[in-house]
Amino acid sequence: MIAGLGNPGAEYSRTRHNAGFLLVEELARVWGAEWKSERRFEALVARGAVQGRTIWLVRPQTYMNASGEAVGALLRYYRVEVPRVLVVVDDADLPLGKVRLRPDGSSGGHHGLESVETHLGTRSYARLRLGIGRTEAVVREITGHVLGRFTTEEMEVFGRVLKHAVAQVTCWFDEGIEKAMTRYNGQAR
Repeated sequence: MIAGLGNPGAEYSRTRHNAGFLLVEELARVWGAEWKSERRFEALVARGAVQGRTIWLVRPQTYMNASGEAVGALLRYYRVEVPRVLVVVDDADLPLGKVRLRPDGSSGGHHGLESVETHLGTRSYARLRLGIGRTEAVVREITGHVLGRFTTEEMEVFGRVLKHAVAQVTCWFDEGIEKAMTRYNGQAR
């Protein structure tokens, strides 16, 4: 299961905070998976088959800070083991163009990851952070930045990030997290 976190609704479409949504949408396109609404889970779900294995792509519709509600419920319903879950989020502490995959860790103050941790009951799940940077390194209040849309120049860079992240997720799926981290963490090529 690959869950891309973001906020539903047109006003949040293509914002920096929806980087997770953008990646799972790209994965669905690449893998030919179609989205359907799962109202009971408050999520959009796309089922794909990659190399004979089923993949669930998820876009929680609960808003970022409650993403774990949908992720946890779907995980239990589809009986996906936690080591087979990947959560994708934006990260303002990573420069635009960088990606970082980790097998576990803290939320780093990301409320979406905090919610997932609460609903899975563990920090031991894989997470892929997509760098969106920040405008000023010393400013901690970044709501306006993360909820803002990518500029044309930023979207060009982020387009490379999406292609790079698709390759990294495919490597994670095929060869495991260690190889995916070694080959792809860092600047998108």
